[in-house]
Amino acid sequence: MYLSRVLLNPSRRGTGRFLASPQAMHAVVLASCGPDAGGVDQAGRVLWRVDRPEKHRIELYVVSPEPPDFTGLIEQAGWPTRATWDAADYDPFLQRIEAGQSWRFRLTANPVRSVSAGEGKRGKVTPHLTRRHQEEWFVSRCQHWGFEIPTRGDEADGEPVRALELSGIGLAEFGRSDPDSGRRGRVSVTRVTYRGELTVTDPDVLRRALTSGIGRAKAYGCGLLTLAPT
Repeated sequence: MYLSRVLLNPSRRGTGRFLASPQAMHAVVLASCGPDAGGVDQAGRVLWRVDRPEKHRIELYVVSPEPPDFTGLIEQAGWPTRATWDAADYDPFLQRIEAGQSWRFRLTANPVRSVSAGEGKRGKVTPHLTRRHQEEWFVSRCQHWGFEIPTRGDEADGEPVRALELSGIGLAEFGRSDPDSGRRGRVSVTRVTYRGELTVTDPDVLRRALTSGIGRAKAYGCGLLTLAPT
């Protein structure tokens, strides 16, 4: 697996087009990651996430099974005369993950739930819209992703204070064309950025979450979890 960071030029028209359409961003990322990038295998899948650590800085993070080549993306949305992307072998880092370790983390995810549509019918996927439900969605699933969120004592009302922050809460709405029929429609994706500290409980499960993603809407920039030293 490979972990890459690509700097996008905020003044380029291509950058605006890719940021406005997660479908277009997903397509250019897949095109950068080899002819088999659209599949999912035991090693993992292509995941991506856009971060804005500063007002005029846009970073695209990508995890991919094959070594990427972002030349085409840079020509449309970067600085073609400068080296503005890095790719590193992800496997050595993944193999160093052990139970009990603490890491800082960042994840943009699509918190949803399935609402029953009646016996024998497929449930309707519904987004969590309140901050409390979005936090509960994340915390209640951490063990299934191989980690837990530590607490730092209690607030005045007795509720635990978790090492967790929510930001970037919003609804992304964009057009989507069906590659088979050519029909166009509208897609709405609720996105929340989670960041804080985690403690590893199951290294193998966490490695799977890091390379295969978390939650839904992975084709639209959700699900890529990244770690950094505390």
